[in-house]
Amino acid sequence: MTTKTIPQKPVLHAGKHVNPMDRQSFGDRVISVITYIVYAFFAFVCAYPFYYIIINSISANNLSERGKVLFWPMEIHFKNYTRLANIPGLLDAAKTSVLRTVIGTVLTVMIAAFLGYMFTRDTMWKRKLWFRFVAVTMYFNAGIIPWVLCMRNLGLANNFWGYIFPMIVQPFYIILCKTYCESVPRELQEAAEIDGAGTLRVFWQIMLPVIKPILATIAIFAAVNQWNSFQDNLLLMTNRPDLNTLQYVLWQYITQANSLKALISNTTNSNAIMAGLATAATATSIRMSVTVIVVLPVMLIYPFFQRYFTKGIMIGAVKG
Repeated sequence: MTTKTIPQKPVLHAGKHVNPMDRQSFGDRVISVITYIVYAFFAFVCAYPFYYIIINSISANNLSERGKVLFWPMEIHFKNYTRLANIPGLLDAAKTSVLRTVIGTVLTVMIAAFLGYMFTRDTMWKRKLWFRFVAVTMYFNAGIIPWVLCMRNLGLANNFWGYIFPMIVQPFYIILCKTYCESVPRELQEAAEIDGAGTLRVFWQIMLPVIKPILATIAIFAAVNQWNSFQDNLLLMTNRPDLNTLQYVLWQYITQANSLKALISNTTNSNAIMAGLATAATATSIRMSVTVIVVLPVMLIYPFFQRYFTKGIMIGAVKG
């Protein structure tokens, strides 16, 4: 004998419909208020650093230098951003960062998807051995000096592809794709194989459309990793300043802020700079403005892909 759950109808109270779920006890309301306060506090702690950088980049530079700008902008101006356009190499560095992020992300996602799919197929020769061979690199590496020597011997030093090839095979991303592919019903692949589809056709036409959530998740991880990377620029691009990335330029500006201030003063109208301390370039204004330019693309793109995180990462955690 089966029982049916009859949904409760709203209770008519004083001429108004009141949902029983809205009738909470005093203790429940207190817990709800405390929960909202705690989450609001953590949200503020996470968002405030970004907000602090933005308001300091558009506030009076003399006030920002002295730490007077804390919660709201003061004497708003945007001359810090107009000056950045006159910094030599900044636009080229931005183009290099965008190019390596796009190419590197696409290749990383495709290789992770294909290898993750192949490691789930019984027909792959020695698949367990190759999977362990890839996974072990997560825990052991030769170190920075052997890595640099290897890159130079492979001809990837002072070469744009030195940004791409060392980062396209990521064991963690491959494991994520493998776990996701294992959750896909085998019947889909078997039906395609009965119709005569080969391995590549099953991958392109069956698996790729199904595993889009995990691919979107990996794309975010890979893109942020490529966008924020600057150590490979520091170690490999020693003779190619035209291949400097935006992050590397930012690192140079932070460590040499006083020199950058002199550079900006020489490349812009000195009369405009001396017109007032509020808009004169300072070390703090330089750091804040360039940081906003570097962080802003990630902040704008991340919310659109966030919805894929729960479904993409949690797949495989619950079986059945």
